Formats: sequence, structure tokens, C-alpha cells
Amino acid sequence: MNVSDVKALADRMRGEIGKAVVGQAETVELMLTALLAGGHVLLEGPPGTAKTFLAQCFARTLDLQFGRIQFTPDLMPGDIIGSNLFNFQTSTFTLTRGPIFCELLLADEINRTPPKTQAALLEAMQERNVTIDGVANPLSERFMVVATQNPIEQQGTYPLPEAQLDRFLFKQTLKYPSVEEERMIVAAHGLRAGSPNPAAMGVGVAADSATVGEAVQAISQIRLVDEVVAYVVGLVRATRETPDIETGASPRSAAMLATAARARAALQGRDYVIPDDIKALALPALRHRVILSPAAEIEGRQVDQIVQGLIERVEAPR
Repeated sequence: MNVSDVKALADRMRGEIGKAVVGQAETVELMLTALLAGGHVLLEGPPGTAKTFLAQCFARTLDLQFGRIQFTPDLMPGDIIGSNLFNFQTSTFTLTRGPIFCELLLADEINRTPPKTQAALLEAMQERNVTIDGVANPLSERFMVVATQNPIEQQGTYPLPEAQLDRFLFKQTLKYPSVEEERMIVAAHGLRAGSPNPAAMGVGVAADSATVGEAVQAISQIRLVDEVVAYVVGLVRATRETPDIETGASPRSAAMLATAARARAALQGRDYVIPDDIKALALPALRHRVILSPAAEIEGRQVDQIVQGLIERVEAPR
């Protein structure tokens, strides 16, 4: 598969998702990029902005095995990864797999469960592997986490620790739709009873797992010249050198940003990365990986504002 095939695949997916989801083009683009880059996505937005439905449609277009976990304060790690249960008939332990054994996992309201349970996702997100009672259980090569959280109601929530946030390639903030988009949403969904169903709304399968695997392999063909590598490193290091940020982005974030830029280039039909790829992905790739300084917090500065300022100040290659 070459980059033109990757672009065609992405166009088919956009078309299928667009049959049911109005707007959210930027979010769909980030999810496609994360899929090809082998990353995970954290979606933050108010209730009713199609976070869950978008994940369902995304899984449908790729015929991925979809799993969903509703995170609650009483959720335990075993409820996610599973456990070995003793079978009295055979006098042996049998592995009962948890919902994490899927290809696309929706971690709904991930910040509503304690850190001990949140940490059950760390190994799976980093290594695509789950260890149960000392035995490694591999997950699918296409395993991807789409997590959601609500920025409005913070009572009874547990903010994700930095180590957990760093496992997400992107953090995307969803806003309310425009007036025209909201009219289209009401027209499409206003006459339907119950929750929308992707299949019932005509969302079809755009590709199978093998085709996605070929698309992922095609990403390695994308050229990343030294000047663009230096630009990525300079941008990430700038987050550690500004007084507005107490803790900057990690070297891992620079490597992940470069991989994501390769995926975006392929989605655009190019076999080379340009600085605009970095600029387009830098904010969602870095906003959750930095911690503001106390002075910036007192002044009411926002992370997005500071990171966007760095993107504009760091000189890009020509």
C-alpha cells in the first residue's frame, strides 16, 4: 500500500462516519492519525457532544471489536483486565478476560475511577499487553484506547496522573457545534427513539484489519528530514524552557509527535512531512503533557494559550 491508498482509505472512513456524525472533522482527523501512529486519544468535552457515538462509529468503519468500560468510583482493576477463576469441576484456574481484550476500547469518563484502577490501563496502552497473575496476555496489534472525560462536573473525580496522560498521543477538547451543525444534528437524530446506532444510520465498513495493518506499514515510508526533526525537538524543548511552564513535555512526546506527523502526511497523500504537519498536531499532542507554573496559574493563563504561543514563536524550517 502506498500513500495514495492510505488517503483513499481515510476518505472512505470520513465518508462513512459523516453519515452519522455531524461536524467533529478535526476530532475524526486526530483519531485517524492516532490509529495509523499506534496511539491513543483522550476526548474532553461536555455531555452530549458525541464523544461515545463517535468512538462507536469509528470502530464500525474498521470492523473493529469494540469494548466499553464505564468508569466508576467502585471499579476495580480486575473489572478491566479480568482474572483467573478457580473451576471446581476441573480443579484448575480459568482465565476470564475483561473488556480490555478488544481492538478499540472506549474508556468512558476515565477520571471517575481511582488511580489504582486507572493504572490498569498503563501496560496495555504502552505495550499492548496485559499481565494477569504473572502471565503475559497479548492484545491486538490494533488495540487503541479512546477515553472520555467531562470538564464541567469535577466532584468525585480523580485527575489522571502525568504518567497516564503521557500514554495518550492526543488530547482533544470538543466544543458545542455551530448553529448550522446543531440544526443538522436535530434533523438527523430528532425523530429517532433511544440512542443512535451507527449501523442503523448507514455507517458501513470502510476497511478490514488487514488493510489497516498495511496502512500502518505504509507510514514507515514517509520521509522525515533532519530539519523537521530539529523543529520537533526545538518545539518540545521550548516547553521546558519557558517560565510559564513548570514541567515541560518529555522526549517520548517528541518521538510520538514525529510519528503522528508521518501519519498526517500520509492522510494528506504525501510521502514526506512538512512543518505544517507538526504545527497542526502540536497543540493536541502537548497540551496534556505540560504543567503550568504557579505564577501562570495565578495570572489565569491557560495551557492552550501558552502552548499555542510557543508554536508561533519557535521558528519552523522553510
